[in-house]
Amino acid sequence: MDCNPLFITSLNSGSNGNCYYVGNEREAILVDAGISCRETEKRMTRLGLSMSKVRAIFISHEHGDHIRGLTVMAKKYQLPVYITPGTFTNSKLDLPAHLIHNFSSHDIVSIGTLKITCFPKIHDAAEPHSFMVSCGEINVGVFTDLGVVCEQLSLHFQQCHAAFLEANYDEELLNTGGYPYFLKKRISGGMGHLSNTQALELFTKCRHANLSHLLLSHLSKDNNDPELVEHLFNQHANGTTIVVATRYAETPVFIIGAAPGSSSAASQKAHLGLQLPYF
Repeated sequence: MDCNPLFITSLNSGSNGNCYYVGNEREAILVDAGISCRETEKRMTRLGLSMSKVRAIFISHEHGDHIRGLTVMAKKYQLPVYITPGTFTNSKLDLPAHLIHNFSSHDIVSIGTLKITCFPKIHDAAEPHSFMVSCGEINVGVFTDLGVVCEQLSLHFQQCHAAFLEANYDEELLNTGGYPYFLKKRISGGMGHLSNTQALELFTKCRHANLSHLLLSHLSKDNNDPELVEHLFNQHANGTTIVVATRYAETPVFIIGAAPGSSSAASQKAHLGLQLPYF
């Protein structure tokens, strides 16, 4: 299938809120809505992105930093919310029934020309899921809040041309930091988050030959260091652009899957008024 390139950005990434944008020239989705509707709108406007292209919101799990802005945003724009029954029950969200669209593990949901593959992940939530967003042959993964690297994660990561991948903590910073023991165990105990080392191992062993961009996501404010993790991954980048998605601001928009100079990439670049990296 012919398809325009995908445009991606992290609107916010961290325990204070998570929201990721993936779309083409016609339609887009958000994965999670953990910052306020107003802040989401402001950040998208700064990037030259329009909420009018957002067709749906996909929810990975019920923790507050992934759903905090969902109710207002979904109601304001009448956006369908794709969510598992268990996640919805545990989220205690106040959403009208016509906006709730349930999905199950391994469902592939079509949103216009986008196809979203939903697969289970390991995390301390009711029915947590990761997503791979595809348009034609181009795949973008949204992989955060991961207790371990499981077979499903490895399988989907190796298909991606770009990915948001959790690198939550540095082992030494976590072990020597001030968190109480129970919280350290929750983070590193196999149901919490991926360490820099675990994320790096996945990256080096399973990356696609054409993985153009890796957005390191959901970094801990206290147990990680953006410069440290960026340097660590850049040592193994081999042509992949490494970006740290922060908890304070949006990233630039990145074009995934368009050759430099192609008409679709040039038109979107002109529309956004930005100097954007290419696939």
